[in-house]
Amino acid sequence: MILKTEKLGYWYQTGNPLFQDVNLNFEAGKIYAILGTSGSGKTTFLSLIAGLDSPKEGTIYYQNQALSKLGLQNYRRQGVSIVFQAYNLLPYLSALDNVLTAMEIAHSQQADYKSYALANLEKVGITEDLAYKKVSQLSGGQQQRVAIVRALCCEHNLIVADEPTGNLDEKTSQEIVKLFQEIAHQQNKCIILVTHEREVAKACDVVYELKHQAFQLTEVSA
Repeated sequence: MILKTEKLGYWYQTGNPLFQDVNLNFEAGKIYAILGTSGSGKTTFLSLIAGLDSPKEGTIYYQNQALSKLGLQNYRRQGVSIVFQAYNLLPYLSALDNVLTAMEIAHSQQADYKSYALANLEKVGITEDLAYKKVSQLSGGQQQRVAIVRALCCEHNLIVADEPTGNLDEKTSQEIVKLFQEIAHQQNKCIILVTHEREVAKACDVVYELKHQAFQLTEVSA
């Protein structure tokens, strides 16, 4: 078990809880969808499992260790990689340098950072020529691929992504989802996608739908 939530709850100072008593398990080698409408609380849930915020109640465990004991900063550095909807790449750096910077922060165990980064960028269609371009010169789909490789090269077991296809056209979205599937299944990673798109959720191994302040295991039909 890579990640587990136990009696998880979150609410703002005013208003009803976004969710309560959430008990979910996430395993390596699978891709999960957290499905919900806008404002349902799914992005807040992602911020909790990504270590960007703390729950109001309950516990999150990473490899059987509570995040509160591990420390959120240590968890983000050692356990989880985040793919943001807006990519959050450094626009003044090249695609390659964005990946290398993340590897340095994560203290990657690779002997040759540059060769490893270039090889992984090549796998997702970012050629060496593109790798040396500033990310601001790349298309949205290319930038998303760089963001995914940046997460992958940090060598974490867990990757969480916030609406990773939200800014992309249908064809590129399908390619990005296929890339996530390959990473989960071939590299034994646990990938959790937060999405409002049922077509994206359909491609995942497990779908948890957030509605009425609760997560429900659901089958998504075409």
